[in-house]
Formats: sequence, structure tokens, C-alpha cells
Amino acid sequence: MKEILETIISSLASNKDAISIKQVDGEQSIIFEVKVAEEDMGKIIGKQGVIAKSIRTIMKAVAAKENKRITIEFLD
Repeated sequence: MKEILETIISSLASNKDAISIKQVDGEQSIIFEVKVAEEDMGKIIGKQGVIAKSIRTIMKAVAAKENKRITIEFLD
């Protein structure tokens, strides 16, 4: 799952070296903490959070196949 998220984020970000994705596993849930360069944060979140919401929707569909819950946090 982390690889899919990395692919999505890296295709949107300009500064690929600044991308950091931390995975925190629980019993039934997974939390991804995403950090990107400050200039890329607007591209990742999008206007009114539309792109961020889309990323979360895609990742929830992937997680549902594995019977997991997923949370994605975009950190500054």
C-alpha cells in the first residue's frame, strides 16, 4: 500500500527528494504520515482539499481489499 501512495505523491510533487511517508501500523488500521516540500503542499492538497480527498478515497479502496482501515495525514 505504501508503494501506491508513494507513486501518487511523487507524480504530483516537484521536489521528489523531500517526500517522506511514515507508516504506523495498528491491528486493524494503518496511518500514513506524508511530508512533502513546502512548495509542493498546495499541489498535494489541491483547491479546497479536492486532491487530498481523492488520494484518501483511492487508498481507502486499496485498504478495503485487505480488510484494513486507513488514515492519511498531510504534515507541514
